[in-house]
Amino acid sequence: MTTVDKKEIEKFSKLAKEWWNPNGKFKPLHLFNPVRIEFIKNKLISHFNLNSNSAKPLKKLKILDIGCGGGLLSEPLSELGAAVTGIDASYKNIEIAKSHSKEMKLNIKYMHCSPENLNFENEFDVILNMEVVEHVSNLNLFIENCSKLNKKKGLMIVATINKNLKSYMFGIIGAEYILRWLPIGTHDWNKFLTPQDLENIVINNNFIIDETIGVKYNLLSNKWDTSTDISVNYISTFKKN
Repeated sequence: MTTVDKKEIEKFSKLAKEWWNPNGKFKPLHLFNPVRIEFIKNKLISHFNLNSNSAKPLKKLKILDIGCGGGLLSEPLSELGAAVTGIDASYKNIEIAKSHSKEMKLNIKYMHCSPENLNFENEFDVILNMEVVEHVSNLNLFIENCSKLNKKKGLMIVATINKNLKSYMFGIIGAEYILRWLPIGTHDWNKFLTPQDLENIVINNNFIIDETIGVKYNLLSNKWDTSTDISVNYISTFKKN
């Protein structure tokens, strides 16, 4: 059994060379990165009672970044002191990530695999599934393996897109067809998840819900901010039992 959707992997593999171009195909992720890094950093400092005044406040943590792509999230978390492992089902993505982290002189462990292929148990303090669950096959199996990899009292953080008419209009029609932020076909609305659907799957795999926040784009400031509005983009945090 696998969590890999081959069509999704082919789609992102074709774009692999674009990962570190802030004005390229992944421009939306470059814009999104600051708000998700800030949220993750503050959440981990609070949950694990870390020193917020340290230049490397995450230095005690082992983080698994699933669907790491070219390393847009893995690198800043490594710079904050975390021991980061990034995995991706696209070989091309991992090669780009390895090359860039070497240029940046960062010690990040990158692996070409999916979570069911990792022979670890309760290895990681934090599991990150950022903009990935809407691209996997067999979400139950995916979350089951995330649970196996997460330490007791650890955290799993999931960023994804809600499933409703508004998310279809904004996440697909707006982002792909009107604003052309993303290549047409990047997202499949049928794979979007409501926060409740996500929670139902996750709590059956030894997690409890911590919180869910919205993330909203401001067209005037050209910035993303956290929000109480979870109708389109949202981030859910789960604690491992």
